Formats: sequence, structure tokens, C-alpha cells
Amino acid sequence: MTAGGEDTTAQDHPGGGSLGEGIPYPESAAGFPGEPDGFQRLWTPHRMVYIDGQDKPKDAGVAECPFCAAPTKTDEDGLIVARGETVYAVLNLYPYNPGHLLICPYRHVADYTELTDAETVELAHFSQKAMRVIRAVSGPHGFNLGMNQGPVAGAGIAAHLHQHIVPRWGGDANFLPVIAQTKALPQVHADVQARLSKEWNR
Repeated sequence: MTAGGEDTTAQDHPGGGSLGEGIPYPESAAGFPGEPDGFQRLWTPHRMVYIDGQDKPKDAGVAECPFCAAPTKTDEDGLIVARGETVYAVLNLYPYNPGHLLICPYRHVADYTELTDAETVELAHFSQKAMRVIRAVSGPHGFNLGMNQGPVAGAGIAAHLHQHIVPRWGGDANFLPVIAQTKALPQVHADVQARLSKEWNR
């Protein structure tokens, strides 16, 4: 309901309106209690899916592992950029920056020391190729590469090894992620997947 008495229920907005669902939309603060502070707010209710852990496996088993499930889907549905003999490149569903890739072995192994020689070599080659592809598509100023081994080290899905390839630009660690724990992402996953996949296979 607006100040003028108009009904602005969830049905009037794109994507529905249940908390954490659909497309976020601006909402006026008029009529709500609180002290104005001059701030504008970028609401990201879709992040509740990640915070609540709805997309994370409920155990360490292969059956619920998203990194085991992704290769069984089409490239578009699985957000896969490239497939190799022993590893594949896939978009991070919750990227730090656009083009944030994960290089994963097909095998469900948790520790870097468990990789075979062939997997280790191809993972390294895929990491190099991912950097070249992202540079060609979006010209980042740098990269963060790394693996989080174990939950205590920050691994969100510790049961299946994955290497992060994160493109970085000057100023991408601005006040939004530092203060507000929010990232502004200018591209949707489908667009990023299509552009990277096209360049990878060019």
C-alpha cells in the first residue's frame, strides 16, 4: 500500500514477491517506522538461498553433490563453460565477480593430494586456459586463484575439490562488499556462460 492508498502487493511486481524469491524491486520507505538516515539500499533477497544453504548438499555424499550433478546436465543448465577428459570448468553459482569460474575434477574427491597425475595436469591447464579466456572476454586487471581445503579453510562444499579462478578489477572491493556484504553483478549467469564458452571454443 502506498502513501496515496494504492495497493502495491507482490502481484504488481516482476517475479512475484515472497521473501527471497523473484526479482528484487525498489520499495519506498514512506509510511514505515524508522529514522531517515540518507542511505539508499540495494536489497538482495535472492541471497537468502545461499545463506540458508538451500543449494548446498545436505551431506558429503555423491548423490547430493552439485559438482557431481553439473556434468550430467547440458552446458547451459549446468553453467558449464568447458569439459575436459578429467576436469571441467563451471561458473560459480554465487560469484565474487562476473566470470568467476571453478575448475572441478569429475571424480568426487575432497583433497588436492587425491588427484591423479592426469587430473593434476589437466586442472593446471584448465586454470591457465580459463585465465586466457576471461582476459579475452572481459579484460580483468588481475586474478585470484586458489582452493579452500576443508570447511575450516572456507570451503563451502568441502567434499568435492574445486579451484577458484576469480577475475579482479581495480575498485571491485569497494564499499559494497566491504561494508554491506553485497556484490553488484552486471551480468546474469546465462550471458557469462555463453560468452566464456564461445571464447573457450574459438
